[in-house]
Amino acid sequence: MKSIRLKVATLLGVLSCFGSVHATEARIPLVPLPSVVDFTDGDGWGVGLGLSVEYESAYEGSDEFQFEVDPAGGVQWRTGEQVFFWAGEAIGWRALAGGAWLFQASAGYEEGREESDSDDGRLDGLGESSSGVAFLLELRHALAEDWRYFLDGRISTGKVGTLGIFGVGTCLGCQPDGTGWEVGAAVTFHDGERANRDFGVDTKQSIDSGISETDVDSGYRSVGLNVNYRDYLSESWQVFGEALYEHYGSDVSDSPISRNNYEAEIGIGLIYVF
Repeated sequence: MKSIRLKVATLLGVLSCFGSVHATEARIPLVPLPSVVDFTDGDGWGVGLGLSVEYESAYEGSDEFQFEVDPAGGVQWRTGEQVFFWAGEAIGWRALAGGAWLFQASAGYEEGREESDSDDGRLDGLGESSSGVAFLLELRHALAEDWRYFLDGRISTGKVGTLGIFGVGTCLGCQPDGTGWEVGAAVTFHDGERANRDFGVDTKQSIDSGISETDVDSGYRSVGLNVNYRDYLSESWQVFGEALYEHYGSDVSDSPISRNNYEAEIGIGLIYVF
């Protein structure tokens, strides 16, 4: 895992140098943060299409890791300080207010865990966890000019339960076109429904799987660190990378679902911006 992270970090550094040489006229996004995807350049449509490759935990709490290839990009429409977007299984809206407040609301489909997610059969008998539409509300506030430092708060709720995420971040070497490195730290809380959807074992699951019945309380879930990178290789080609480490609290780590006390992922991708 450490070797893979080092190789990807090295590759991102090389691409960063390449992009700084070959990038042409810069686009002006709504917010100059690598984690806020923006394909627009002033009012009108913005479209980006691409692929990403991720190496990640097979499921939350898993000690198995897997590679996954996913589509990347989306379709956006900007008017003034607002952007309406569609990306994958999510549609939403974001708006900038006063130059220092970013509001976002979106709805997306969140897939649950399947027994087949574990190649070692560690989920056998547990069935599929619930899936459904989740609604996200997010607020970011800049603490310094050009979003060098910021606060971030998010609440995701729906059929699968509720998550609350509260963090701080900094943008390192970021440019007005939204390229550069972004580092953030966050603490996550969950309600009882979400906690048991991901880490609980009910009576039927216990009988079918042989795993001890487990009820996980609401409250503190984890603390984590995330890194985002974005740069342009040319006027149209954009490279991005991301890494995430999430360390679980004791209630989650003690669940028989958790084979690890952390979740991790790292990925890199390319997008063609029209």
